[in-house]
Amino acid sequence: MSQAYQVFAKQKLAGSSPTMTQESQKQKKPAMPLTHFLVTDMTDFAFIDSGAGGIPYMNSLLSKKSDAKCVYIADNKNFPYGEKSHEEVVDCVVPLAKKVCEAFEPRVIVVACNTISVNALEELRRRIPDVKFVGTVPAIKLAAGISKKRRLGLLATKATVNNPYNDELMKNFASDCTLVTRGDAELVEFIEKKSFTATPEECEQAVLPAVEFFRSQDCDTIILGCTHFLHLRDVIQKVCGNELKVVDSVDGVVRHSLEVCYGGVAGVSPAQGGGRNEVRPRGETAPLLYVTGLLDETYKNQYQTLCARFNIEFKGAF
Repeated sequence: MSQAYQVFAKQKLAGSSPTMTQESQKQKKPAMPLTHFLVTDMTDFAFIDSGAGGIPYMNSLLSKKSDAKCVYIADNKNFPYGEKSHEEVVDCVVPLAKKVCEAFEPRVIVVACNTISVNALEELRRRIPDVKFVGTVPAIKLAAGISKKRRLGLLATKATVNNPYNDELMKNFASDCTLVTRGDAELVEFIEKKSFTATPEECEQAVLPAVEFFRSQDCDTIILGCTHFLHLRDVIQKVCGNELKVVDSVDGVVRHSLEVCYGGVAGVSPAQGGGRNEVRPRGETAPLLYVTGLLDETYKNQYQTLCARFNIEFKGAF
């Protein structure tokens, strides 16, 4: 961490800045108490998403490597990424990733967001060449391997379903299949801002339109192409019944992340699947979660509930 950044962080911890007057401080009261960061040792994995979507990826990784040091950055200030253009996604995430590198010195950054990955992963690698990045992309290959009807449903954000990278994945791994897409910003919004305190019935009602859409299109597989949907994976599968199989990229992304970080899988649990939304015992290296924007009380309650559920330490503003 640079000396200048440490000075900046200490000033933030002290609740002041060298250029802000007492009067201006009074006028800029945050919507919630915020805890700033000062990290002094290297982090194994930093997870980046537009919000809470990537948490199941971090949980799954920790279920296989419980002593990994993880930090999670929810860029809720720029939520939702899925409604942005390619250029807007790049302009949001590159400065954020640079700040994450300076603050936490991660060995690997897991881009736990399909929209960021298909739009900005190569740009991140080009602009920040000293850091290893692992992305998440729609599990089209996995879906093609299990589909009998050869009709695949892709449930994602508008930015992901419209990205030409899907055409490349289809050409390489599912050339004999038809891809039916649905960009569902409303469901992403529900998961980010309501789902963690919602009732099971409310969650089922929220996913029902998407399931009915793919059922009407004669699909037999639904690819979760937005990490937010992983929070309701079991709910989606329940509503689908036996007609449609839900698939995601979690196992592959976690396996690759561990290989990139450690150069192999020594000391890693070989168990496959699971861990996404399971409660993990808090250890000495509890993962940390930061947000980039202010939270009103309702939104704050969503994150506090989520962190309490999965034994994540909520740190406030990044």
